[in-house]
This record gives sequence, structure tokens and C-alpha cells, in this order.
Amino acid sequence: MDALSDDVMLSHKRLCHATLSLLNKLVSKDLVVGLPSFKFNDNKVCDACARGKQVRKFKLKNCVSTTYPLELLHVDLCGPMRITSRGGKRYVLVIVDNYSYFTWTLFLGSKDETFEKFLMFLKRTEKRVGHSLVSLRSDHGKEFEYLSFIEYSNEPSVYYNFSAPRTP
Repeated sequence: MDALSDDVMLSHKRLCHATLSLLNKLVSKDLVVGLPSFKFNDNKVCDACARGKQVRKFKLKNCVSTTYPLELLHVDLCGPMRITSRGGKRYVLVIVDNYSYFTWTLFLGSKDETFEKFLMFLKRTEKRVGHSLVSLRSDHGKEFEYLSFIEYSNEPSVYYNFSAPRTP
């Protein structure tokens, strides 16, 4: 590295890893006293920024790990939403079938409705599909740790497990 690029990276680091386009704007409008007045190369990235903004990659499977619908359902509850729907709903229960990746969304007024709506959905879907639920997976959210979900998960026909924390 030459002295010019060292000065650029030093300024970048001293200004809390500001983007190089922002640094160019600061130089052009003379907003920072002592900032070297040269053009910052926009396509240059420091190692710390590259590592800090790196997105985690997941390995894609070539085959589906389940053999029929409702063998594994992924569930998650989102909310409360800032804006209430016209029907007064503030929560969204998202259910994904691992076999077909078909996704259902159920709108709820409160977290208390989660188990009742889930059971109604499950009865209707099991009848339509012709299979019963084998395994249910959720994050360790408090909405699935209510007594009703715990009792349901203790039934011998349903295996209830949790995904890794903060993993989509």
C-alpha cells in the first residue's frame, strides 16, 4: 500500500468506518477540519468493514428432508405490529410446511389466541391433506411456551423441537 491509500484508510477508520462516498462528500463541502483533501476511491473496502457487513451463508439442501406434508411444520409469531389492521389484528402467526414450503399466515388480535388458532388450522389442514402432524419446530419464543403448547407437545404423536436462537 502506498502512503496515499494509508491516509485514506486512516481517515476512514478515524471517522468510525464511514463510507468512502460519505468521506468524499465531507471533503467536497469542507465539513471536517484536518481531513485530507483528496478523492476517496469508492470501490475500496477495508477488512474490518468487509467482515462486519458479511452476511451469514447457509448451505442449501438439494433434497427435502421430509417425505410428506405436515411431517414438519415451522411456526413463528410476529408482532405486535405498530398499526392495527381493520379487523383489529396486531399479530401474525406464520406456519411453513417443510415438505412443500407452503406458507400460511394467520392474523391474531393477541398472543393469547395463538394456540386456539393453531389447533383450528391444524385440524382443518390435517383433514384436507390426509396426514397428521408429526413434528413442530419454533424458535424459543415465549408465545410457544404457554401451558397449552407445552401440554400439546407432551402428546406422544407430536414431537416438538426448537430451532437455534437467532437463526431464520
